[in-house]
Amino acid sequence: MDIGILQCGQPPDEVREQHGGYERLYPTLLTGHGFTFTTYDVENLEFPPGPDAQEGWLISGSRHGAYEAHDFIPKLEQFIRAAYVAHVPMVGICFGHQILAKALGGEVLPFAGGWAVGRQSYYAEDMGALHLNAWHRDQVTEPPADAQTFMSNAFCKHAGLIYGTRAWSVQPHPEFTPEVLSALLTSQRAVDNVPASQLDTAALQLDQPIDNMAIAKAIAAFFLMDRTPKHGRNAA
Repeated sequence: MDIGILQCGQPPDEVREQHGGYERLYPTLLTGHGFTFTTYDVENLEFPPGPDAQEGWLISGSRHGAYEAHDFIPKLEQFIRAAYVAHVPMVGICFGHQILAKALGGEVLPFAGGWAVGRQSYYAEDMGALHLNAWHRDQVTEPPADAQTFMSNAFCKHAGLIYGTRAWSVQPHPEFTPEVLSALLTSQRAVDNVPASQLDTAALQLDQPIDNMAIAKAIAAFFLMDRTPKHGRNAA
């Protein structure tokens, strides 16, 4: 199955130099599931010719807010809606989770409670308790009508959304291994964006286990699910 990565940005230079960008991080996460990948730099307006150009779409993280005025965001929202109508499966991660929700009628805003950085605890339907690395302040505050929340915690009520067989998304970053997160923490200390105390706490938890592979399996299962229309016994 050929998956198109809709690259909406890139991690900081320190991360890319050591671990590569999203075009490398996502294939690494999904190794062993039989996928091939084609990357489109949509942040710089390099869009696929249409929603059927690949068999599925993976929408990446980004430093941008889904509500911000950037040229690529309205085009991306239009593409998401076209893929949704065409029933081409989509997976969104962090910003991808947010822009999917916004494009399909939900609301995304900065969270008054601040940032989630590093290892977070979640509860997911059918998966139970999970620990995953996160890095966000923005959240889906109101999901679209078609979406169902399947993962949450006290900080992020709508941390995972599923839209039937058409789309699946999560707020945390399953592609962020402890090594990737360590490089990201180092890069952000000079930015003065996230409180230093949160960076320190995240650094202290780098040796704690995370459940990236559980999410990788869920992503693979979503992409590979049988979408053949089911007809009743007496269907014409």
